[in-house]
Amino acid sequence: MKMSPNAFLEWEGKRVTLLGMSGVGKTTLANKLPKHSWFHYSGDYRIGTRYLDEPISDNIKLQAMEIPFLRELLQSDSIYIRSNITIDNLTPVSSFLGKLGNPALGGLSLDEFKRRQDLHRQAEISAMRDVPEFIRKVDAIYGYKNFINDGGGSVCELDDAETLKILAEHTLIIYIRTSVELDHILIERAKSHPKPLYYREAFLDEQLPAFMMASGYDEVDQVPPDEFVSWVFPRLFCARIPRYERIAGELGYTVDASDLAAVRDEADFIGLICDALA
Repeated sequence: MKMSPNAFLEWEGKRVTLLGMSGVGKTTLANKLPKHSWFHYSGDYRIGTRYLDEPISDNIKLQAMEIPFLRELLQSDSIYIRSNITIDNLTPVSSFLGKLGNPALGGLSLDEFKRRQDLHRQAEISAMRDVPEFIRKVDAIYGYKNFINDGGGSVCELDDAETLKILAEHTLIIYIRTSVELDHILIERAKSHPKPLYYREAFLDEQLPAFMMASGYDEVDQVPPDEFVSWVFPRLFCARIPRYERIAGELGYTVDASDLAAVRDEADFIGLICDALA
């Protein structure tokens, strides 16, 4: 969706999709908007509560069945287990994604890892394609005219042109561009506190052999999971930047992460968007 600053100001129901790296400030920015007039749609929350809810629960049960006390209670239907996902706590989603490597260290086999990665990709596509219906629904039911879609950090990895087209037709896509300083912070944070991530299969198939050769591992089940994540993240980060820039250039607009600190309220947010449109 392309528009002028005046058209955005006059848009009765403003609908915005925020895209960018994890940690760049998308959720923080969305939370600065008044909750009584802006509906905050979290793609990751939708993934966890709708499309990966059953796989996440099954994974937790699988771990619980390893404990005799819990296994007996589960088998007799004496207890039930489910995740408690919130917009601010998406740990069950990342725990399900898991990390590749040594099973003794909590790692996953390559086949299982790829299976979960594919489930996540399909879930993220579905969650983004749900945006138009949510826009309609929250207006009809709750009266929300303004809508902000807080997209996950891996939206640029989906390789699904139709999904991006849907977002561009129904929302104004805003890409939050990092700075050199923020790049360094995000990369160092990910290396020191490695978390499960989504990788395009082609990217994983390219990077994994390079890691194995550089690190001297013969088999995937020898790999310490955190070691691979720390090694691959800077490469993933660099691979995602041109993908986001391409989306913004073709379908949306760009704002700088350094400008987000000046956004205190809705008026500042509107001003930030208008500057980008100008």
